Amino acid sequence: MVILLLAALSVVAISSPARAATTPQEVTGFGSNPGNLRMFRYTPPGLADGRPVVVAMHGCTQNAATYASNTGWMRLADTYKFSVVFPQQQTENNMNSCFNWFEAGDTRRDSGEALSIKQMVDRTKRDYGSTSAYVSGLSAGGGMTSAMLAAYPDVFSGGGIIAGLPYGCADSVSSAFTCMSPGVSKSPKEWGDKVREAFSSYSGPRPKVSIWHGTTDSTVKPINATELMEQFTNANGTDQTPDTTDTVGGYPHRVYGGTVETYQITGMGHGHPVDPGAGPAQCGTAAAYILDVNICSAHHLVRFWGIDDSASPKPTSTGTSTPTPTPTSSTPPYSDTVIGTATDHYVAQRITVDGYNKLGAAHGYNTPFTLYQCEAGWTDRTDCSPI
Repeated sequence: MVILLLAALSVVAISSPARAATTPQEVTGFGSNPGNLRMFRYTPPGLADGRPVVVAMHGCTQNAATYASNTGWMRLADTYKFSVVFPQQQTENNMNSCFNWFEAGDTRRDSGEALSIKQMVDRTKRDYGSTSAYVSGLSAGGGMTSAMLAAYPDVFSGGGIIAGLPYGCADSVSSAFTCMSPGVSKSPKEWGDKVREAFSSYSGPRPKVSIWHGTTDSTVKPINATELMEQFTNANGTDQTPDTTDTVGGYPHRVYGGTVETYQITGMGHGHPVDPGAGPAQCGTAAAYILDVNICSAHHLVRFWGIDDSASPKPTSTGTSTPTPTPTSSTPPYSDTVIGTATDHYVAQRITVDGYNKLGAAHGYNTPFTLYQCEAGWTDRTDCSPI
């Protein structure tokens, strides 16, 4: 069997579902469940009907409880008011608790594990009136996320693939190992065709896809991030030249056609990126294959998908005044007060991408923020004040 993770973690049994629970609750009777999976779900207290549902899938040897408690998804659900479904693999299906992302019978539309996960979404939509769904996963869960996005573009509006693999890369255990390392290279069209073939009669909009990968991942080689980008840009009808290239949290970030983005987490191995802390852009707890790299991937996923808006509206720009900068160097600080977005200031060369990320004045791309004036030799925002 394919082993994407190495540390064994215990399976925690959790009681029946409750709207005000503080941990994921097991839900039974969600459908025919041909993939023989277990369904756990977290629903924040006071969740209004109609809010989105997010599916978050663990990696091999992990389970729903550990993935939920460490990745930050429950805290984000509390903040932005959405429910989270945590599918759980069973050892009788895969001895290492990997989702079977490489088995055709488990990744086809209306078949196996893929159908079981879709039935979990259907159950949550019935229970809470959810009108939109999103899916993310780590490693084997990332591979299954690719499958769900390909097989069910009519169900999911967005996806997040973390240390994952392209859809259709493997059809057996041996080919799965080849996909993981050294990786498989195909043309964007070849990859895109695999996505289109998964639901050949579909002609509607494709999900937005966010791809995350560590540069030192030796379990699922970083080439997979490139192949995923090529697969979903082609499927979504855009080219492989980024429209936006910047850094977020100090890491290279690229956006393609507004529907696909990539994060290259420099120096990170195999795992799910978190940034423990109480800040608005922080989340998660470091654990085995849950890695503290000072960026919360789940936070940036909900921003890219746009499901943070209704619960926490972003401030509206009041326009950009005519600046009269008096810089003391080629990088911040500047002495002018300018309202605008990160992109506005970057294009106008008022601020560098690294500068505004280091100041902590913006989290994510193209979000409104205020410029700061800093003391000489500043190292963090405590040395700065708004101007």
